[in-house]
Amino acid sequence: MSLSDEKKKDRISDNEREDYGITTMVDGVAVENADQLHRQLNNRQIQLIAIGGSIGTALFVSIGTGLARGGPGSLFLAYLIYACMLGLVNNGTAEMTVLFPVSGGFIRLAGHFVDDAFGFMSGWNFYLYEALLIPFEITALTTILGFWRTDIPAWSVPIACIILYGLINILAVRAYGEAEFWLSGGKVILIFLLFFFTFITMVGGNPQHFAYGFYNWQNPGSFAEYRTTGSLGRLEGFLAALWNASFCVVGPEYISMVAAEAQRPRVYIKNAFKTVYIRFAIFFIGGALACGIVVAYTDPTLVGIVSGTSSGSGTASASPYVIAMKNLQIDNLPHLVNALLVTSIFSAGNTYTYASTRSLYGLALEGRAPKVFRYCTKKGVPIVCFAVTMIFPCLSFLSVSNGSSVVLGWLVNLVTAGGVINYISMSVTYIFFYRACMAQGLDRRSLPYYGRFQPYSAYIGLGWMIFIVTCYGYSSYKPWSVENWFIYYAMLILAPILFVSWKLIKRTKFIGPLQADLVWERPTLDAYEESFIDPPLGFWREMIQLVGIKRRKGGNDRRRSSVA
Repeated sequence: MSLSDEKKKDRISDNEREDYGITTMVDGVAVENADQLHRQLNNRQIQLIAIGGSIGTALFVSIGTGLARGGPGSLFLAYLIYACMLGLVNNGTAEMTVLFPVSGGFIRLAGHFVDDAFGFMSGWNFYLYEALLIPFEITALTTILGFWRTDIPAWSVPIACIILYGLINILAVRAYGEAEFWLSGGKVILIFLLFFFTFITMVGGNPQHFAYGFYNWQNPGSFAEYRTTGSLGRLEGFLAALWNASFCVVGPEYISMVAAEAQRPRVYIKNAFKTVYIRFAIFFIGGALACGIVVAYTDPTLVGIVSGTSSGSGTASASPYVIAMKNLQIDNLPHLVNALLVTSIFSAGNTYTYASTRSLYGLALEGRAPKVFRYCTKKGVPIVCFAVTMIFPCLSFLSVSNGSSVVLGWLVNLVTAGGVINYISMSVTYIFFYRACMAQGLDRRSLPYYGRFQPYSAYIGLGWMIFIVTCYGYSSYKPWSVENWFIYYAMLILAPILFVSWKLIKRTKFIGPLQADLVWERPTLDAYEESFIDPPLGFWREMIQLVGIKRRKGGNDRRRSSVA
């Protein structure tokens, strides 16, 4: 459906819109979605979910690998550059998602604007990426708990996590949002605690009264040599830090995925996307800087853990911050950090469970997965999708026989390519969307979110992500390792297979700029947004309402029964 059809739609009633396959009213009430999901996530929950999805084990523990191999200078530059490039991808994804906050997020947008086969590939890549991250976090949680005790049965933690994830995600989405709000709050407390620790100790506030400042940047230096020596070794050190950043720095995909269950998405999801840049600067770039300040990349404990020659890999002991605390003879703080790490890792796994469930539901809506996955409970939970997704956490039982650190290494290398492919998909989708807007004369400045510096932003982001995904496994070539090569590039091999097979089976065609439907579910969303009586509530206003201050009588999101 082209843009010219939109003017015709403006002249027909809401009930007549059903003839066009668009439902805006049911029993006189503006519907929330064109499917069975419910919009129950409020502003404060969305903002914390956006943070919770972007902060995981990597920022506190795995970042030490990037430091040991690249040094503090390479680590900081790698996180800075990658965050900026991902910000370019976010720019386009935000514009599309705020306009079309549909179930399945960017993976349905890919099929809608590019090609059905491209949507099939994007959707299954994202689903596998998210589903495989669940056992990664469970395995990480197992090793984190080993900081306190080593006699915890390896099978007990996966069982406990599977049960808890099930209880949280099988309830209405509001229950998930509330749980994630408090769990993600623990992540924010942890990262700022570590920032304060870094600043206070670097100016001399430590038991040794040593104001070390940027000493570790000067001795042993800012740039480490990795694999080889000299300038080439320092370049490879930077690349190792860059691959580390590509696994750690995430964010836009989770906002896109929750958009279909967000109240007032044109306001709240827009705000979440706009604050992505602030989160990148504070959490990831700031985290890389702090990590390089507190511990030297030649620290024997860090080097031993990263190389596998000493114990503690994957546990809180492997965190550069905990290593620094022990070096400074600070005894009790590592236990607090470890406790907050437990909530952080559990929260990340919870978010991955949610995202993978909703992505499978989005695939089913477009016929790219069996119809049975469309079934939802009365509370809007895709229960069949959830049941299938909960098979993946069972992969964490591999740690029983192979060891947690080995399984963590497998999963990190396997899913990293899948994450970058998500951003390639977002960039390609936006380029097609932009071409459609230009061809059909749609003024992008009239949209709820206007992405600046387009389409150059999308092209730069696309080129960068292609470079990352094709080069990050180069270390498997010398020395040649068939096993490592397949671990690094399995997802990259799978993506074109999915695309070509679906294209041949369904005989799909790329969608031309004039054929792209720029109306789609907009009438449903427009009617829903217009049904609210009260103005949208700000994040901090919602926060103070938690303690009973300035609460509105009748709630914050009262709606009219009709917008006619």
